[in-house]
Amino acid sequence: MNKQLSKTTILLFCALCIALNIVLGIVMAAIKFPVYLDTIGTIFTAVCFGPVYGVCVGALTNFLTAIISGSLGGMPFMLVNIAIGLVVGLIFRKFRLTLASAIITGIIIGIIAPVIGTPIGIVVYGGLTGTVSDIAVAVLKQSGMGIFAASFIPKLFNNLLDKTLSVLIVFFLIKALPAYMKPTCLKAKARK
Repeated sequence: MNKQLSKTTILLFCALCIALNIVLGIVMAAIKFPVYLDTIGTIFTAVCFGPVYGVCVGALTNFLTAIISGSLGGMPFMLVNIAIGLVVGLIFRKFRLTLASAIITGIIIGIIAPVIGTPIGIVVYGGLTGTVSDIAVAVLKQSGMGIFAASFIPKLFNNLLDKTLSVLIVFFLIKALPAYMKPTCLKAKARK
């Protein structure tokens, strides 16, 4: 897919993926859904066009979300979305997109996201993020756990579910694309 598309088409795709991230983030937060799904566009872009485009979509998603919402407090979470774009892009430059690689990638970024996001959430919001997992954070903190562990553990489980589901959604969307639109990561990699 990447070799046949013009830069303009790729940039349009990236813009649509940014919009998808923003809309899914807003909708999931509004309905208090236990997953975010706000990185699907970043993942989709990184799989199709690589880490540079994935990083750009991730960064611009958080930048525009902060501007649209009028709250710059969420801006530091840009680091999480950037890391997701980078890691996913690098993985699928090296490996084929299969069901197994999608699940493994979801687990990897499901761990990376709270490792980066938990300290940000503690500094910016005191460890609470306005999601359902805040109940678990409060219970763990009440039980005597430190703020980092109390905030990290629920976010780890939440992110493992969210990121694995997000990568699987992208996997099935890409599998459904016509052959001429499928990214190169679906083709067998040459052994060196």
